[in-house]
Amino acid sequence: MQIGELASATTTKVTTIRFYEEIGLLRRPARTASGRRTYGLSDVDRLNFIRNSRRLGFSIDEIRSLLALADQPERDCSEATDIASRHLADVEERLRQLGALRDELASMSAAGCCAKTMAECRVIQAIARPVA
Repeated sequence: MQIGELASATTTKVTTIRFYEEIGLLRRPARTASGRRTYGLSDVDRLNFIRNSRRLGFSIDEIRSLLALADQPERDCSEATDIASRHLADVEERLRQLGALRDELASMSAAGCCAKTMAECRVIQAIARPVA
């Protein structure tokens, strides 16, 4: 299949496929005599893996590591588990930060503002307050 067909099969933009090739997540494809890229089902699987990893928030480096591990099916999966566990800890920290952000915004919104000018606006004052 050609790059457009791979893009359709995986709902991925052609530019994204080229980017993943450039940074080494996708292997450089074989080319026809006229220079067109050709892909197989293993490329569909690999690109779907990359897309799912991105959807889960894994970084490019984490995906690179996971792909390297996946390319060695006889290996113990403890390294993949470690990568996923570290990523989960990062996600939980971001969720904690987002929860604090939500609470702060809710507090500002609930307090409302009856000021007539921006100089007296409680929302603006709350945003300008130094972070603890």
